[in-house]
Amino acid sequence: MTHKTKGIVLRTIKYGETSLVVTIFTELFGVQTYMVNGVRSTKKSSAKANYFQPAAILDLVVYHSENKSMQRIKEFSWGFLYNTVLTDVIKNSVASYMMELLQKCLKQPETNTDLFNFCEAALQQLDTSSKKITANFPLFFALHLTHFFGFRMADDFDTVNCFLDLQEGVFIDHQPVHPHFIDGEKAALTSQLLKVMQLYELEEFNLNHTVRRQLLLHFHDYYALHIPEFGQMKTLMVLHEVL
Repeated sequence: MTHKTKGIVLRTIKYGETSLVVTIFTELFGVQTYMVNGVRSTKKSSAKANYFQPAAILDLVVYHSENKSMQRIKEFSWGFLYNTVLTDVIKNSVASYMMELLQKCLKQPETNTDLFNFCEAALQQLDTSSKKITANFPLFFALHLTHFFGFRMADDFDTVNCFLDLQEGVFIDHQPVHPHFIDGEKAALTSQLLKVMQLYELEEFNLNHTVRRQLLLHFHDYYALHIPEFGQMKTLMVLHEVL
């Protein structure tokens, strides 16, 4: 049977001389792996390979079998045409970070429509974001993505509860005995970022390169504590450079 679904490309790997193995977060089936044949054979067909860049939003007609680990795509077309995300170096680096983080969190091929809608909207808004919003975008995405996987930080920061315990995901009134915590200005900033509900609010955060980098490393630590075998993120160093 064939099914129509939207999909967000997470990762693409070249396979053989002409094919691609593509990991796609689909609206209908969750994360799936697809073999796409013959899209790299000639100049004309290689243009089709451009559809499978990480962060591309596609309209798909797919074959789907619960018994197979790799599926097939019958038809594909743009689901959303970006103006900047696939061509602007900084926005593309942010989008690549988002896709790698999402892929590391998606362990099972389960349908999650709310998560799909959140990611689709985030990418579309990134496409039109200002420079300041783009620079703060990874912080927003990393914090709010946790909601969909059940380990969102509790935003109970105040002058007393000013240490963010990353193992527990809560603000507490004393320094933890373990090294996984955030304190001082960065704890207060994390609390403020947790309150952001609309992306335009990121314009209000005047963060320098060092603070952004430190916060992202802390958030990476938080993910590693809550997702088994999370490992390192290849896109994180690229993001540090471009931001």
